[in-house]
Amino acid sequence: METHKSSEFRLAGIPDFVQDNQSRSTKGTLRGLHFQTGEHAQGKLVRVLSGEIFDVAVDLREGSPCLGTAHTIRLSATTPMLYIPPWCAHGFCVLSDVADVAYKTTVEYAQAFEAGIAWDDPDLGVEWPISEPALSRRDREWPRLRDAKTGFHYDAASVRSE
Repeated sequence: METHKSSEFRLAGIPDFVQDNQSRSTKGTLRGLHFQTGEHAQGKLVRVLSGEIFDVAVDLREGSPCLGTAHTIRLSATTPMLYIPPWCAHGFCVLSDVADVAYKTTVEYAQAFEAGIAWDDPDLGVEWPISEPALSRRDREWPRLRDAKTGFHYDAASVRSE
């Protein structure tokens, strides 16, 4: 399987990747919903190397007809990769005993531009497959989307039609 081919991604309008990350988490762990702001906003190409996750991307663009819409999918080592645009918050929870997740980013990580929204924000309507996840302190403290300053704006003129 080809996991990265710059020419194909460019044709799809996806910028090149500059950083690779990998995480290992255990069952019930929930990471997210994370994003970076400003010029440090990251597009992510997510791939599960082992195990299974429930993956979530939330549109953060003010003025978007999809603002606050959560897109969910189960990913495993036997499913395709998923591209998360830079204007989306991203998170996942681990469904298997252990999951190894690799992701490429279009911009390097910059701690000063890190942000997030509450994983359990009722306005998002995410039906997480776990009710009491293991969370980091940081992930317990993110604000609801309505209270977050994301800095992303929808531009209808830049939307491609296929």
